[in-house]
Amino acid sequence: MSEPLVTREDVDGLSILSLNRPEVLNALSPALFVELRNHIDALAKQTEQIGCVILQGKGRSFSAGNDLKAIQSGERAPSATFQAETLEAIESLPQPVIAAVQGHCYTGALELALACDLMITADSARIADTHGKWGMSPTWGMSQRLPRRIGLVKARELMFSGRVVSGAEAVEIGLANDCVADDSLPQAATDMARRFLENSWFTLRMDKTLINGGLDRHLSEGIRFERETSPGAGPDTAERLGGFGKTD
Repeated sequence: MSEPLVTREDVDGLSILSLNRPEVLNALSPALFVELRNHIDALAKQTEQIGCVILQGKGRSFSAGNDLKAIQSGERAPSATFQAETLEAIESLPQPVIAAVQGHCYTGALELALACDLMITADSARIADTHGKWGMSPTWGMSQRLPRRIGLVKARELMFSGRVVSGAEAVEIGLANDCVADDSLPQAATDMARRFLENSWFTLRMDKTLINGGLDRHLSEGIRFERETSPGAGPDTAERLGGFGKTD
């Protein structure tokens, strides 16, 4: 039986998804996307069991990007927009998603990481949009997500030039939250997730819903969206307030 292309490990409310093609730098083949989508669709229904998700790549790279060899060999996704829709499914997951990025994170891999809510990079991270190198244009959301993450002027520069950004620079330009030593990356991502999981999972889900929904609107419309959408108190509010001021 062949190894899964994407593995899943659940530990105390945290789900860790790992791209599992280290021998080809976790190149994003259509078959890998099918497995990834299956995990994402399952997680979307497991909000009571899973409160946060980490997406990482096994081996020395997060992902070198789209698997051009697989495409050349005739491998196809279930539909022409399957990969883009999978990224939208990640973005729409109720749970916060943290991308843990080491080594290569090129083009399609960057688009995948941008679909996550947060990013932690390793010192070895090398991030770039190389569509221009291949005479291609983005179809998975790069032109919309990158400017929203790092600003219009910087996004244009990176997309037009194709230059490589280090893990440290990714933090400087607002692409990533933190940069750590390579051997500290898994723990840093886990520590961030655990800090989130200490808070109300209801609040985590509503925060993500309100932020994402507001980004699709002008400010006044976004404020109204929050007012009309947010229930305020959640199912665990009374219990948490009941513990206020108490010590062990």
